[in-house]
Amino acid sequence: MDQLTRHFSAWRVMRVGSREVIEALVAGRGPTAPALTQALAQWPGAHYWLDRDRTNLVLIRPLTKDQPARWLLHAVLLLLTIICSLGAGAVLAGSWSPWTADGAGLVSQTGHFFTGIVQGDWRVLLTGWSFALPLLTILAVHELGHYIAARRYAINTSPPYFLPIPPTLSPIGSLGAFIRLRSPVLDRRQLMDVGAAGPLAGFVVALIVLALGYLTSERIPLVPTGAPSYVVMSGTPAFLGDSLLTRALRDFLLPGTTAVHLSLPAFAGWVGMFVTGLNLLPLSQLDGGHVAYGVMGKRQWLLSMFVVAGLLVLSLQSPTWIAWVVMTFLIGGGRWAHPSVVIPDRVVPVSRRWLGVLCLVVFVLTFIPSPFLEPR
Repeated sequence: MDQLTRHFSAWRVMRVGSREVIEALVAGRGPTAPALTQALAQWPGAHYWLDRDRTNLVLIRPLTKDQPARWLLHAVLLLLTIICSLGAGAVLAGSWSPWTADGAGLVSQTGHFFTGIVQGDWRVLLTGWSFALPLLTILAVHELGHYIAARRYAINTSPPYFLPIPPTLSPIGSLGAFIRLRSPVLDRRQLMDVGAAGPLAGFVVALIVLALGYLTSERIPLVPTGAPSYVVMSGTPAFLGDSLLTRALRDFLLPGTTAVHLSLPAFAGWVGMFVTGLNLLPLSQLDGGHVAYGVMGKRQWLLSMFVVAGLLVLSLQSPTWIAWVVMTFLIGGGRWAHPSVVIPDRVVPVSRRWLGVLCLVVFVLTFIPSPFLEPR
């Protein structure tokens, strides 16, 4: 510690949860001193500069050992998500469909799905790999983006929790994934960086998957027509809406006027784009809420009100938005405004606000106003 403090003209020490935080004003030529650089390299935690001139320094280190991850739980959830996503892919491939005996409900269908796996149906489910693999890769990269960014700031972070849902209840076999931040977020810079890293990382993978998927898709005239693209689930077409990016990329790679029957990788890419747009809505504890609060601070609540009003207008055409408005309200603990960080008045440096702009661009490109369309 003395190797660092001799470079400071003033500093203060705080305890924030299980972390020690030191905020320091670096004296004289400290920012360029080799001795300071060496001392920072040996610091047992994270550090970052608050200004371009590198005179205001923040250091963070753990005071106690982080609790070990529950790897067995993470592994079980991942395994179940893989199985369920393979099942969803097998439905899309037309090689498997939910049990439809007389009187069979969702509970009995779900039970039949898992007992069938034990009895050997898992071989059939493997036909859905070209959907499950790219979808789970998108989700994993998204969460790893959050994880790596959080670790960059020495935030106590859990590995990803994957959320499986049987293909009898969901067309994709997953409710997504999340990580837990088990120590407080210090300031708006940390919040924005952690919030932005996930959707931006996942977007890159989803873009690659979607482009490759379009190349294995085909245009087929549909009667009735109802959307520019569709997938078939258990013999029934499901018509899908467009974002600016899905439409532009499809028209570029598959020029034509008839509907596109999406291949399994293309549908995984479409889901990845859809999830990215949802996550970047600037509401409550969504990634977009993190980014918006990082950039705007407490004024994020005003933006959230405009967004909620816009979603309610969109619900007149696509009722699913009502469910999403309610869900984000519940996720936010009864509000759409983002909760405060430890130091809410510390603004994000101008040099990092490009992350907020980039997230806004990605949101505009990926948001789908009407995700699911009715045939006509």
